Amino acid sequence: MYSLIRHGRSLVELQKWRHLRVLVQKASPLSNSFSSASAARLSPRVGRKGKSFTVSYLVDSLGLPKKLAESVSRKVSFEDKDNPDSVLNLLRSHGFTDSQISTIVTDYPQLLVADAEKSLAPKLQFLQSRGASSSELTEIVSTVPKILGKRGNKTISVFYDFIKETLLDKSSKSEKSCQPFPQGNLENKIRNLSVLRELGMPHKLLFPLLISCDVPVFGKEKFEESLKKVVEMGFDPSTSKFVEALCVVQRLSDKTIEDKVNAYKRLGFDVEYVWTVFKRWPNFLTHSEKKILNTIETFLGLGFSRDEFSVLIKRFPQGIGLSAEMVKKKTEFLVKKMNWPLKALVSNPAVLGYSLEKRTVPRGNVVQALISKGLIGSELPSISRVFVCTDQVFLNRYVKRHEDKQLETELMAIYRAS
Repeated sequence: MYSLIRHGRSLVELQKWRHLRVLVQKASPLSNSFSSASAARLSPRVGRKGKSFTVSYLVDSLGLPKKLAESVSRKVSFEDKDNPDSVLNLLRSHGFTDSQISTIVTDYPQLLVADAEKSLAPKLQFLQSRGASSSELTEIVSTVPKILGKRGNKTISVFYDFIKETLLDKSSKSEKSCQPFPQGNLENKIRNLSVLRELGMPHKLLFPLLISCDVPVFGKEKFEESLKKVVEMGFDPSTSKFVEALCVVQRLSDKTIEDKVNAYKRLGFDVEYVWTVFKRWPNFLTHSEKKILNTIETFLGLGFSRDEFSVLIKRFPQGIGLSAEMVKKKTEFLVKKMNWPLKALVSNPAVLGYSLEKRTVPRGNVVQALISKGLIGSELPSISRVFVCTDQVFLNRYVKRHEDKQLETELMAIYRAS
């Protein structure tokens, strides 16, 4: 493990260009919480009144944009301002700026329903008692606010020290790797995260793993084996795909992975193809043989050939995980109603992953209206030009470009009504 730490970066670079076939041939198949009082106050469904109040509160008290406030309100809602006010006042009293508080609430909105006096204040006081300066405390907590949702001074202390060392970078790499690890249940987690940090994993990926109770950074031997496999496959530790691959390999035994690869082989996929897709989308190996078979049957039933399905999945591996019902609805709309050929979906399979209600239908209806009026010719524009762009680009391209304001109003009504 420690040699892996020392040589991790060069190993990643060395393996990055290794052809996947070599790996396949040479290797085996793949050789939080608050106090009970605050928890009782937290209600996922406070009701429409609570959600509306929450949005107004976030806009008025923190200056959040309305859309962001609405997004936050889907995670936490409350019907009066007493508890949120207590939390905000506590944070301000410890030197947090309004900008930092907005960041904290956006990332961890459940903090607003925590018990400020009994849960949050003692944690902040404990960190200060350990010598945390006001600037360090506010920077670290605003970067990883979920640390305040952890129980136990020992856990909070260990997490805080790791974040501080990583974020503020106060010691050299040699000093970091020689520092003693905490004893007890946190030992392996901090050791494993330190390894990932030395491999070049950025803060934005490290800190969620620190707070998470998920599998990837627990254990010792299994973690070492899984990490070695993922590094050898050439995954870049600075990317989220590295974490995804580590999750998959850590959760699944070698036999399970072998069985899944064999399942794809029985369905006509060669081994190199399976690993190529895995490199693009690691969750490709999490699906059962039944799910894979059902997906193939769904696409073949819609008129796709087996070769077209293979190309489609290679370009858009997430297609394996789509529900049969949604695939049918989207394909029928795009092919039967809009008259795009199946090959357009094979060339641009990502359109099958877009929201039917929010993107596919509204944009399709606008394009149909323009064709019926003879405003964009008799032929359909390319499917990518219609769907593979932001809402603003689409509106500028097909709705707002017309000099006739009445037409623009009509098209906007069609877009919104859909």
